[in-house]
Amino acid sequence: MGSLWVSLRNISIISLLILSIVKSSYGYAWKTPFHPGDVLPLLPKKISWPILNSLHSAVDLLPTFVGAASSSNDTLEWKGACFYKTNAWMEFHNKTGSQFGGGTLHIQTSKPHSWTCMDLYIFATPYRVTWDYYFLARKHTLELKEWVGRAEYDYVKNNGVSIFLMHSGMIGTLLALWDVFPLFTNTGWGESSNLAFLEKHMGASFSVRPQPWVTNITVDSVHSGDFLAISKIRGLWGGFETMEKWVTGSYAGHTAVCLKDSEGKLWVGESGHENEKGENIIALMPWDEWWNFELTKDDANPHIALLPLHPDVRAKFNETAAWEYARRMAKKQYGYHNMIFSWIDTLDGNYPPPLDAHLVASFMTVFNQLQPAYAANIWNEALNKRLGTQNLSLPEVLVETEKRGLPFDKLLTIPEQDNWVYSDGASTSCVAFILEMYKEAGLFDPIASSIQVTEFTIKDAYTLKLFENNSSRLPAWCNDGDNVKLPYCQIKGKYRMDLPDYNTMDPYPHMNERHNNLVRYGESPK
Repeated sequence: MGSLWVSLRNISIISLLILSIVKSSYGYAWKTPFHPGDVLPLLPKKISWPILNSLHSAVDLLPTFVGAASSSNDTLEWKGACFYKTNAWMEFHNKTGSQFGGGTLHIQTSKPHSWTCMDLYIFATPYRVTWDYYFLARKHTLELKEWVGRAEYDYVKNNGVSIFLMHSGMIGTLLALWDVFPLFTNTGWGESSNLAFLEKHMGASFSVRPQPWVTNITVDSVHSGDFLAISKIRGLWGGFETMEKWVTGSYAGHTAVCLKDSEGKLWVGESGHENEKGENIIALMPWDEWWNFELTKDDANPHIALLPLHPDVRAKFNETAAWEYARRMAKKQYGYHNMIFSWIDTLDGNYPPPLDAHLVASFMTVFNQLQPAYAANIWNEALNKRLGTQNLSLPEVLVETEKRGLPFDKLLTIPEQDNWVYSDGASTSCVAFILEMYKEAGLFDPIASSIQVTEFTIKDAYTLKLFENNSSRLPAWCNDGDNVKLPYCQIKGKYRMDLPDYNTMDPYPHMNERHNNLVRYGESPK
């Protein structure tokens, strides 16, 4: 009897699903009680999960900014994922008798597309982030009992409470979380999830190379200035690099550089090397030590390509100046301060949808509450540099931009300056460290003074026209045994490393201080 009931239930649900799809396809006026996405979870897992997973992905975790509610005289209206007509307005009050009072955010939902859908929202000010969901078509309220001092009161009065819609609803968001979780796990599942994410959202391909997947390198064929492009695809760093690749359009997530000393010994310079204390620092290591670590201890399954400099470029490379710079920077902290600013150069052209400056500010606010010290290291000092201020916290930065009439999205686009010195010294990410070395070594002459290398992403670096363009001059061991001859030397990894637009861009003054990343995501630049 139980199995009969289950079968009848499944048949009923599938019938409703078909009716809903037919209604959606042909535009019938009657409203179905269920939306296809609402009833799918009720079906057996073997049927529902493949469909749900095709409808949702990790990107669905990103909310969309719909607007900011600031007063009852300025009602905000938008179309929700469930409720096709939604309004919001802000009411200020002082129910607690505090100095600045609090407020009530009123939200009215109507015109749901089905009886079972719901809308999920995130609400944010520079001082707080909260969330709520709405299942019924009626008036709802979100109580903000007390403002965190005058600063939050003034900010909300002038700018409102930011409202973000989770377009995928509760089920879609949970499924997206399920997609994100494996990206950071050190498992085969995590590795395949990272590859699938990059294939889906960047159009990346991962062709399996013939074995052996590790090249027997002759270090005599490696020279100072040769660039190492690294792509990690599993574990914590694999997940982080996947997100980095997605937002920057880069097909590698980490970099290092080769240097030879006066005795011909090969070294590797790397910003972002983890020392014995667990700190990410700038390190100078003998090649054998670095290579052995990548082969035996790096559990992120790094794929590595060697990008040799062009002979004419190599002839310009001042080894003495490069070594002086490397030794000066050795043991300094990794350049967290300017890490995110290298890819934000325009108001709206650098964000893969649905990411935007509002969401970046909201994410910063959340992270600032969870990890205030870490957040301060990543962006607070850099934002202060752009404002010409000192020691302002993130909420204070947001309030200061409002006072100046400077939109936050415009603040983010102010170019990083290579000569900025932070509390822990000059700040260079993995790729900025290499390009600053190139700059010191004369590779950007005569326009070096007009190049800010801290504005470069990894893709910006490997697309520079500095590398070997004649495959006959590549080392004999380069891509040995591979039936596809890359224009560079992949020296480790199961999957073939693709670097689109490699070695195509001549350096020019103010390069990458204003560039549009939308072309990286298959969209037309605005």
